[in-house]
Amino acid sequence: MDVRRTFDILPHQLASFPKKDALAAKIDGQWVPTSTQQVQDEANLVSLGLVALGLKRGDKVAIISMNRPEWMLTDFGIAQIGAVSVPMYPSITVEDYKYIFADAGVRAVFVADSALLDKVKQATVGLDIPAENIFTYNHVPGTRHFSELLNLGKKGNVADLEPLKAAVEPDDLLTLIYTSGTTGSPKGVMLTHDNILSNCRGSQRFVPVNKNDRALSFLPLCHIFERMVTYLYMINGVSIYYAENMDVIADNLREVKPQIFTTVPRLLEKVYDKIVAKGHEPGRREEEAIFLGPGPGLEVRHPERPGHPV
Repeated sequence: MDVRRTFDILPHQLASFPKKDALAAKIDGQWVPTSTQQVQDEANLVSLGLVALGLKRGDKVAIISMNRPEWMLTDFGIAQIGAVSVPMYPSITVEDYKYIFADAGVRAVFVADSALLDKVKQATVGLDIPAENIFTYNHVPGTRHFSELLNLGKKGNVADLEPLKAAVEPDDLLTLIYTSGTTGSPKGVMLTHDNILSNCRGSQRFVPVNKNDRALSFLPLCHIFERMVTYLYMINGVSIYYAENMDVIADNLREVKPQIFTTVPRLLEKVYDKIVAKGHEPGRREEEAIFLGPGPGLEVRHPERPGHPV
């Protein structure tokens, strides 16, 4: 199947290598998988729910959350109706949120939890973003939960999405990604479906993964690098597991045993420091810490002992 728009990835994966664990997150201490079929079905419900709210082609929708399956369900659901996602870092200021909401003309917001919701509420004062268009991924009293949008979508007809999807071209705007604003106000980078998918095609030979592999995702999806890699994983049938948080990366690596993940040097340093600290605990041998590696097929080399994988 020819993947020309990002949401083409879903029927491609469903036809080529349907997964029981296309996406997975740890909930109440257990890894909970989301199948390829479920990703497609719930992305459709997101699309239908947004249409029911009155959103249409070209409308801007913000996503403010750490990595989790709902992030991608929302992303695909937005894209399928020709709307435009505006992913934002959870850590930026209320003033930055307000500026981006206004500059992009955001009409709906998806936010992870109560703490981020408080910031969003402050940032939307005086802006034309209806309260009923703000949804949380976690249950927050008094606010519409993500499941409410899915239930709204269930009242629609999936067949009605086909002409909306057919109208989306590879050169249509997919996303607005705002810069950090270090040289002034944040500026929205306009990226089309093909901007990102061409990177996937160009990176293919450098990322030798297949349908038998697992990836651990922890770099922010609101940055284009992890998002592009996520699309590349899904095109190749790689199962994606979302890390709980940065403090337990080493634990998640041991549990998931991924064949691949993307990272930055500082994070590897922190993981290494944690492993060494474990080795220095009373009653624990250093060699135990040295071999707490993430699993078969993935090695991080000890910087001072080249023959030993961390």
